[in-house]
Amino acid sequence: MEITFELGYALDTFYFLICGALVMWMAAGFAMLEAGLVRAKNTTEILTKNVALFAIACTMYMICGYDIMYGGGIFLDGIIADGATGVAEDAATYAPSADFFFQVVFVATAMSIVSGAVAERMKLWAFLAFAVVMTGFIYPMEGAWTWNGDAVFGMYTLGDMGFSDFAGSGIVHMAGAAAALAGVLVLGPRKGKYTADGKVNAIPGANLPLATLGTFILWMGWFGFNGGSVLATATVESANAVAVVFMNTNAAAAGGAIAALILARVMFGKADLTMVLNGALAGLVAITAEPSTPTPLQATLFGALGGLLVVLSIVFLDKVKVDDPVGAISVHGVVGLLGLILVPFTNDGSSLGGQLLGAATIFVWVFITSLIVWVAIKAIIGVRVTEEEEFEGVDVSECGLEAYPDFTSGR
Repeated sequence: MEITFELGYALDTFYFLICGALVMWMAAGFAMLEAGLVRAKNTTEILTKNVALFAIACTMYMICGYDIMYGGGIFLDGIIADGATGVAEDAATYAPSADFFFQVVFVATAMSIVSGAVAERMKLWAFLAFAVVMTGFIYPMEGAWTWNGDAVFGMYTLGDMGFSDFAGSGIVHMAGAAAALAGVLVLGPRKGKYTADGKVNAIPGANLPLATLGTFILWMGWFGFNGGSVLATATVESANAVAVVFMNTNAAAAGGAIAALILARVMFGKADLTMVLNGALAGLVAITAEPSTPTPLQATLFGALGGLLVVLSIVFLDKVKVDDPVGAISVHGVVGLLGLILVPFTNDGSSLGGQLLGAATIFVWVFITSLIVWVAIKAIIGVRVTEEEEFEGVDVSECGLEAYPDFTSGR
């Protein structure tokens, strides 16, 4: 019995760590996707943001975020309290430090979503200041109300109200999008994006091969994101659950890419690669709320709905002059909400009312607190670079070097 327990403990811990490493690799995916979808003159700054935000997220979550979210601190003594999640569903325990590692890469993912939406015109240090608050306080608070099951403002528990979010369509993705939306509204659109007569000017990204690579990295990392949320793999039951989650995650991404490709062809007359990339990501976001209960066909259809919705959302946000260079608000926010709404169709442990209540709680909390922080940062140090710096590119003004020095001079 002792040997069986130790083997299960070792396998579950190892699986948790590998999945955490896959989620960490998503940071590279976000960096490559965003670097490919911005103009060449803004590449260095977007890469700097992605590296720095990951480091800040890891540090702030260690100092206070994990304690706020789960009640287990590791900053001073390196010990996670019993209140932290340390027991898998099948009662085979795993190392608490593995749980911390898995959780910390999730908070970094939420912050990565903000980076692309505010690209090309935000001050680097304003963004990093927000990252401190987002990863150290805003995200951990809504995480405590959802995954840790704490009562919201001491009144009710979302889980008891029928709310379920398996791997974070709302808790991670919609939360990141809500923070991004608040930042975009405070920041305003890029110069030249919209004309006075309502025309929308396309601002193409500099490196679509890089954006495509980033999408495939994210697709791969998502297997750890969703698969790791099973929390175990050392039994036949948990291993089968992991296999189903992997299968459905992949199916949804494929459905999203195909649906976005077809709709883009119908709407624009061309096969728009950026819409295909966002369609695949939308499929992944849509299935993240519940990848363990749908059939493969249902997962594909859910992903396809996400792929259709993201194309429509990106077009709509442009019409209302919400400038999101990479489509992050649509992919992670709008489709994140869709993912939550779809959960009750295959998981009878949730309800539509509970899903909407949870979504509203997450969005209102993150959006309002983020808006307050963005406004405060704007008042103290400002959030936007000057018009001249924006024209020259934030690589030079914010970082002092260019990613493509032979190609960006004078552009």
